[in-house]
Amino acid sequence: MYLYIVRHGHPYYSPVEMLTETGHKQARALVPRLVQSGITKIYASPLRRAQETAQPTADALGLPITIEPWTSENLAWSRFTRVLEDGRKTWVWNVDDIGSFVRGDNHDAGDKWYEIEPMSTIVNGKDGYAALQAESDEFIARHGYVREGNEYKIVNPNDERIAVFCHQGFGLTWLSHLLRIPPNIFWASFDITHTGVTVLEFSNRKCGYTVPKCLCLSDMSHIFADDACDFKYHTAHRI
Repeated sequence: MYLYIVRHGHPYYSPVEMLTETGHKQARALVPRLVQSGITKIYASPLRRAQETAQPTADALGLPITIEPWTSENLAWSRFTRVLEDGRKTWVWNVDDIGSFVRGDNHDAGDKWYEIEPMSTIVNGKDGYAALQAESDEFIARHGYVREGNEYKIVNPNDERIAVFCHQGFGLTWLSHLLRIPPNIFWASFDITHTGVTVLEFSNRKCGYTVPKCLCLSDMSHIFADDACDFKYHTAHRI
């Protein structure tokens, strides 16, 4: 099985949450990339910007979009934010001293990542991550791979290619779990951009167990192949 994790296109967040004109161009640019990949199932967050990003690919393939509430960025926001001194909330990785996430003993915090600074200031970090892990495991099990510790038992080997259209905060944290990298290390070291395509392979091994391998992270080749997309916009956004 191949899992395609796709961040939504460039959005407006207010007053109405939806894709911008650039975001719609990005979503359309995804179509040949994902059609050629042979996507067999499409899932999306309940938020509009994710569904609008998925729609052109769903239309091209004649596939329905199944909503997965657990992939919502609003849910991730409730789990992985910290409260600033003035009362505002922000993602825990939005700090100037990002190196503190991996400095000294913090790098080796492992499963106790939520105890280090500034992780200990997360509103709902430990329980929120445990909940995301359980939701992920249930989703992957539905597709034939049951998590046992750090690996997956192959219950129903298949060659499906499933796409999940979601968000930055959720996606980064989900990938941390799927790839068995503590969140503090993953948040400090990786990012995903608008319509970036991340591909994980669950290979069907004879031993009956597998672990997902990351074949690409936040791939943007569809943007650079599409003349309608603004190359300058993407280079200005760390591409």
